[in-house]
Amino acid sequence: MMDTILPQKLVEAARKVVDANRLAGRTVAVAESCTGGLVSAAITEIPGSSEVLMAGFVVYSNNAKMAELKVSRDVLETFGAVSIATAWSMAQGALEESGADVAVAITGIAGPGGGSDKKPVGHVVFARAEKDANPDVVVADTREFGDLGRGGVRLQAALCALELLLPGEPAAPDVESP
Repeated sequence: MMDTILPQKLVEAARKVVDANRLAGRTVAVAESCTGGLVSAAITEIPGSSEVLMAGFVVYSNNAKMAELKVSRDVLETFGAVSIATAWSMAQGALEESGADVAVAITGIAGPGGGSDKKPVGHVVFARAEKDANPDVVVADTREFGDLGRGGVRLQAALCALELLLPGEPAAPDVESP
């Protein structure tokens, strides 16, 4: 058992990310809004993570998204902070600013307030940008975790982001064959 203040399943997911990316010779960056640095914290729990993690950006406010990751005001005003357009811009910005091989961005509504009919509490958007990939091909996903409480939403979002940092295409869910 490792000495950590973080949930064990989060640390184990981070260990897989560090090991797999080290093996692939890949570096990563993370742009976090609703997770507030939780993904970066999990990765840095793993000894040797400095070989893999280039940077973690916690960009909670729109001003930080614009200043640190070059997300345009137009994108934020048109689509909102919690949108595929913003997550994609955050991921691209993290990739550019860090020089990493792959970057994942997370933006969402952790609650308890801040939700709406269209974007309820538990609504989280993820995007993954990779160096040398076609920038016109947006790799993003929206997840509805539901109102799991603030900590529950942030944990599920962090676990999902770590999965997106694994090399290769995101794995399909396990399906039992008949």
